[in-house]
Order: sequence, then C-alpha cells, then structure tokens
Amino acid sequence: MSLFLSSYENRLDTKGRVSVPASFRASLCNETFAGVVLFRSFTNNCIEGFSMSRMEQMATATDNMGVFDSELDDLSAMLFADARPLAFDVTGRIVVPADLLAHAGITDRAVFVGRGNSFQIWNPDAFRIAQEKSLQNLRATRPNFKIVLTAK
Repeated sequence: MSLFLSSYENRLDTKGRVSVPASFRASLCNETFAGVVLFRSFTNNCIEGFSMSRMEQMATATDNMGVFDSELDDLSAMLFADARPLAFDVTGRIVVPADLLAHAGITDRAVFVGRGNSFQIWNPDAFRIAQEKSLQNLRATRPNFKIVLTAK
C-alpha cells in the first residue's frame, strides 16, 4: 500500500503541469497504474489524491452500501464521477485539470500534503491557514489512539 508523508511545494507551469514529489512517486512504484487519481475534496477547498489501488478499495467499500442509498449516489458522484486518473509523464509530472485547480484556488504554486494512505493538493496560503487550525484543534482536544502491534 502507498504511504504519503510530508509536504512539498511545487510550481505549476502555464499548462497546469506540476511535478509530483519524488517520494510520492516512489511510494506508488508498485502500483499497476503509473500515476495518481485526483478529485475535488468535498471536505476542504483542495484536491484529493489517491493511488488507483486506494480507489479500488473505495469502490469495494461502497459495495457495502445499499444500491439505492442516497449517500451512495452523492459519494459516487464525488468519488468516481469526478475522479481523474492522471498518468505521470517521463519527468514525473501530471497535468492537473483546470476545474480541479479552480476548486482549490491553485494558480502558480501547489502544496502536496501527505495524509498517510492518500494525499491532498492545496493552495499554499490556504494550506498554512488550515494546518494552523488543525494544530489549534489538536492542542484543544489532545486526541489519543491506541496502536495495535501484530506479530509477523
């Protein structure tokens, strides 16, 4: 499974091409699809990024929902109908569609933000504000989670 860590700021060229961080590409090297899947975030003004295998996991997860469930309709419209599989070019760049860039308010710079099994692409200024808000939220709530270790 792909693991996306850290944050990287890159420039977009006039055609909307941007280099996907080398560590993100390395994380995707065992994928059958040499690229990423992007779609508009429905929780933030940013772009969500998944590996193709993660998208397949999402499709499998939706199989557990009711066939005529209204939540499934909404989720399918955002996850699958909006998703763009984008292959890497020879230099590791992708062309981000204009409507996705507009959704995230991205013009000439973008921040790739690792989120474990996925990543996001943000306008750098908007990300700094969101990250500070997250830090304040975490300081206030001090979440606690248990890590379960399994034997190999």
